[in-house]
Amino acid sequence: MVINVQKVICKEIGLLRPDFISLKKLNDLTKNFLTAVKNELNEQHIDADVFVGGSFAKRTFLKSEKYDVDIFVRFDWKYENLSELLEKVLKRVSANLNMKFEMLHGSRDYFRIYNGYAEGYFEVVPVTRIKKPREERNVTDLSYFHVPYVRKKIKGLEDQVRLTKQFFKAQGVYGAETYVRGFSGYTAELLIIYYKSFVKMLRALVKIKGGERLVIDLAKHYKKKNEVFIQLNEAKLHSPIILIDPTYKERNALAALSYETLLKLQRSARAFLYNPSLRFFVKQPLDVELLRKNASRKKFEFIYLNLETDKQPGDIAGTKLKKFSEMLIDELRVYFEIKEHYFVYSGAQNADIYLILNSRKEIVRIGPPLIMKKHVTHFKSEHLNTFIKGKFIHARIPVKFDARSYLDAWQKANEKKIREMHVTEIKIHG
Repeated sequence: MVINVQKVICKEIGLLRPDFISLKKLNDLTKNFLTAVKNELNEQHIDADVFVGGSFAKRTFLKSEKYDVDIFVRFDWKYENLSELLEKVLKRVSANLNMKFEMLHGSRDYFRIYNGYAEGYFEVVPVTRIKKPREERNVTDLSYFHVPYVRKKIKGLEDQVRLTKQFFKAQGVYGAETYVRGFSGYTAELLIIYYKSFVKMLRALVKIKGGERLVIDLAKHYKKKNEVFIQLNEAKLHSPIILIDPTYKERNALAALSYETLLKLQRSARAFLYNPSLRFFVKQPLDVELLRKNASRKKFEFIYLNLETDKQPGDIAGTKLKKFSEMLIDELRVYFEIKEHYFVYSGAQNADIYLILNSRKEIVRIGPPLIMKKHVTHFKSEHLNTFIKGKFIHARIPVKFDARSYLDAWQKANEKKIREMHVTEIKIHG
């Protein structure tokens, strides 16, 4: 099996490395763009410097049909409205270079400049020039410290990082966005620096049991792992893996990771380790017809919903739609057992939800305490089948409707709530 794993890995590495022509073209385009941005900053007398970040700077980027390069503009501490300053600069630069310009919203507004090569673009992010990580005003300010650390430590392991990133992408666990709650490119790099290989990393991660938390401290910021739980902010300790940022001891780089995402990765990792195949590095579409057939065979109900939002495509739209889907599933759980559920975000302004459900047939509602006799009498008048448990009256309520009917009624009764959550349309399919 080890030989089989190595054969698969060696074949995949060849598919993931960017070719020489793409690398040279990107280098040339990036140098020209950086020069143009620096010149415009000087012309507008703005105190800022520019650096390349992300996987391109670390040489861990994947071969792709379209390439993106992260560029950070570090503004002096005295500036406040960084996005506004950068917008003025980039409007001039993109016009001079005949490149398409687009603003994206985030914790700080940032920009996408389409460079015309292989549908690629530069993602330009405004950050504050800080000397120490603890001076951060925004998490993006820390990116400046990540590049030199990874470049120093990653030498010889670049292909292992590529394998990891592609595997994570194919299995739908890549990205720290709220609608994914998975592994960022930076955390994938840190995991490989720690474990030294893709396979060793998978073997370690599948061993994490439910409720456990793995602590990884590459820079040995803490003498004992228990100190992490004492010194780190509690909000940063909810993830199943506590990955201490080697450049900033007070940050858990995997704070966004959810137990649900880890379980998803573990299932895929076990399957790959048991039977290695290149298919694990290719994103597989959800087999909707198989889900429908399985639901029918078990006499469960199958529901497919399409959601649309008016929010900006990307993290904002994905997060809004994911939050709405979670709320909707919680509503359904009152009357139905959710056997399986899948959230598939398109990357645009819509997402699909696939549900396999089974009616609970009956639910129990807790009424008022027995000492409140008038309320108890009223509760009994509203419910035919009541019983006493402890000091409260209870009622058995039969579930006589299916999920499709429930969702139709719920949608009509909650139009205002749906609008407030920025969902513009819900299409329900059986």
